[in-house]
Amino acid sequence: MRSTVAMMVVGMAAVVGGFGGLTAAALAQAAGTAAVPASPATPAAAKPEPAKPDAAKPAAAAGEPAKAEPGDVVTLTDGTVLTAPIIKENSETLWLDLGYTLLEVPRTRVASVVRHTHGTTAAAVQSGDLFRVSASPLPQRSPKELSRQFGAGVIKVSTPGGLGSGFVIHPDGYAITNAHVIQGETKLRCTLFLEEQGGAGGFRRVEVEDVEIVAVNAHTDLALIKMKLIDGKPFPVVFMQAEEDLAAGQAVFAIGAPLGLERTLSSGVIATTQRNFEGLSYIQTTAQINPGNSGGPLFNDRGEVIGVTNMKLTFGEGLGFAIPARYVRDFVRNRDAFAYDKNNPNSGHVYNPPPARQAFTAPSQLEDAGSR
Repeated sequence: MRSTVAMMVVGMAAVVGGFGGLTAAALAQAAGTAAVPASPATPAAAKPEPAKPDAAKPAAAAGEPAKAEPGDVVTLTDGTVLTAPIIKENSETLWLDLGYTLLEVPRTRVASVVRHTHGTTAAAVQSGDLFRVSASPLPQRSPKELSRQFGAGVIKVSTPGGLGSGFVIHPDGYAITNAHVIQGETKLRCTLFLEEQGGAGGFRRVEVEDVEIVAVNAHTDLALIKMKLIDGKPFPVVFMQAEEDLAAGQAVFAIGAPLGLERTLSSGVIATTQRNFEGLSYIQTTAQINPGNSGGPLFNDRGEVIGVTNMKLTFGEGLGFAIPARYVRDFVRNRDAFAYDKNNPNSGHVYNPPPARQAFTAPSQLEDAGSR
C-alpha cells in the first residue's frame, strides 16, 4: 500500500516539477512515504483474506474508470497546470488539496485561475429579510477575483445635487446607499455595470432612471431605494455578512465612485471596529474613502458586505469610516418604521441643531416687577 502511495506521489511530483523546485522526494516526505522500501511478498499462508465489499456502496461496473473529483485549474507562470480544489486562499497564497497533502502556491507564481463551478452560490434568505446571506461559508479570495464576482452588484447613485455609491441587496432592485447622498432629493438615477453575456469578461454600463426612495434613517445615515427591473430581469446582488465577525488587521476593500470615478477599488485593513461618533460605533479602515464612495460597500476577504462607507476625516489620509452591517440589517428589517413620505418633512431631512445659548440669565419676559 505504501509503495502504491509513493508511486502516486512521484506521479504528482512530475506534474508540479516545474514549480519552485518541488521534487518527488519532497512530496513523498509530505505523504510520509520517503524512506519506506517496498515490502517483500507475503507468503500465501499468511495472506489475509480480501476485504468484503461494502453492501451499502454498489461496486463500479467492470472496466469503468473511477470518476475523479473536478477541481480548479491553476496555471503557473512557468506554464505548469495544476488541477485540484482550492480549499483556502488569501491575497498572498493559494492552498490546493491534492488528496493526501496540501500544496501551498504563492500568488506571485500564479498566472491564472479557472474555477470549477459547483453551481450558483446558494443564498439563504430569512423570512421577512430583503438582504441575502450565503448559505455556506464563502472562500477567501483576492480583491481582484471578488470584485469581478460581486462588482456588478455595486451601483452609482446620482442626484441633481451630487452623487454617491450603493449596492444591490435584492434581485428585485432594492439597494442600500447613504441618507446624505439622497438628502432632500426625489429624482434619482442609478448606474449599474452588468457583466457582458457570453463570458467576455467585461462590463456594460446601464442607466436606471426609475428609482424610488423606500425608507430613510437619517440618524444612522442609511437609505433604502428600489430600481425598476430592466426587461424584467433580476439584478445581481451582493451578500451581507450574516453574523458580525470583525477584527483589527482584517483585510477589507471598498468599491465605489469616488469623485465620480466609477468602479474604483481601494483596499486596506480594519484599523478598529469601535470608533464612536455621535453615539454610533463605526468601522475605521485604512482603505481610501473619498467623496463619491459614500453609500458603497466595504467587503471582507470573502466578498461579504461588512459595512457601508460613509465618511473620512477631511485632513487625514487612510482614515475612512463605514457603518457596520449590523445597523444595515436592523434598518432593513424595520424599514416600515422609516418609510419615506415626500409630504413628511421628517422623511429624508435632517434639521440642524439650534444655535448655542449666549446668555444664561432668565429671559426678560419672565421677570416680574419685583425682580427689576
